[in-house]
Amino acid sequence: MARRSHFWRKIAAMANKPAPPPGAPIEVACPCCHAKLVVDAHLAVVLSHTVPPRAAPDVEIEDAARILADQERVREDKFRDSWAAEQKKEDVLNRKFEEALKKAKDHPPEKPFRDFDLE
Repeated sequence: MARRSHFWRKIAAMANKPAPPPGAPIEVACPCCHAKLVVDAHLAVVLSHTVPPRAAPDVEIEDAARILADQERVREDKFRDSWAAEQKKEDVLNRKFEEALKKAKDHPPEKPFRDFDLE
């Protein structure tokens, strides 16, 4: 138990705060994401986690209009490609069927092996 207490005192020192009284939760800032953690030292669990606010994207109005126009163009291109694929879908399926039928005529199906026949 003394080792666990020592560990939580180190965490409290990392938060640049004096060690809290025993049983009080410890507030710690994550060095990676700067989230705020509230930790119970006695139970050795995180009681709560507060995500830091995200910074607003650094985009100018002129850039935003250009970005939206690019996204619209890409969306229209995808729709046009999808429409063209749907238009020739029937032809593609017919062609695939003809190829499969030709393959079936050229190579008649062989009698499948059964496990029973192999013994």
